[in-house]
Amino acid sequence: MIAKIPYPEMESLAPEVKAAVETFRMNVIRMAANAPASTKALVDLAQSILFFSAFDPRKREIAVLRVAHVTNAVYEWTHHVVLAKNFDISDKEIEIIRTEEPVTSLDEEGNLLCLVADEISRNVRLSDDALSKILKRYGTREATELILCVSYFNFLSRFLESTRVEMENK
Repeated sequence: MIAKIPYPEMESLAPEVKAAVETFRMNVIRMAANAPASTKALVDLAQSILFFSAFDPRKREIAVLRVAHVTNAVYEWTHHVVLAKNFDISDKEIEIIRTEEPVTSLDEEGNLLCLVADEISRNVRLSDDALSKILKRYGTREATELILCVSYFNFLSRFLESTRVEMENK
């Protein structure tokens, strides 16, 4: 995929936006810098979900991978496969997340995480049954963090795909 919206010139960026782009050398942040008033907020929200949430990162990555699959977000999928492997998600689990409709071959919790990702991604609203299950399993804080995570990565996949952010050249 080739970006149709040009990335901003670094020298044109305000110092705080330039700092965000230089700190997180990812094309998604470069593209977000075209909306300078939102760049820092986007980075802060991403960091809160990825680094400061109480929700278990392995579980988070299962949900994120499912969002990336459902929304056909190649950039998101590619980056999060690497993260998923860092959190001991196996190639077999990754393949299940990518291919099953609906996911039923993971353990009970993995299936639930994929169900949550599917429902929010496809239906916007989480079903009463799924909401009840995650509240019972995770409690208020972590259930809310899971919903926020899935919602954020839905937003991000739509931004990535609409702006056609391409993979970084390594």
